[in-house]
Amino acid sequence: MVRINGKEVQAAGMNLQAYLDQEGLRPERIAVELNGVIVKRGTYRTVTLCDGDTMEIVQFVGGG
Repeated sequence: MVRINGKEVQAAGMNLQAYLDQEGLRPERIAVELNGVIVKRGTYRTVTLCDGDTMEIVQFVGGG
């Protein structure tokens, strides 16, 4: 299990980009922190989520 934004999710073994695609999250509109480290956008396909990982995803929202 991976803790994502405070919830336990069965995402271990997935790469980060596959998880984001599954959730409909666009990389250009988010920032990802994995185990306390900001993940560079260009590495999303090479980062594999593992049991016990903690991830925070922040979405940028415009308004006016």
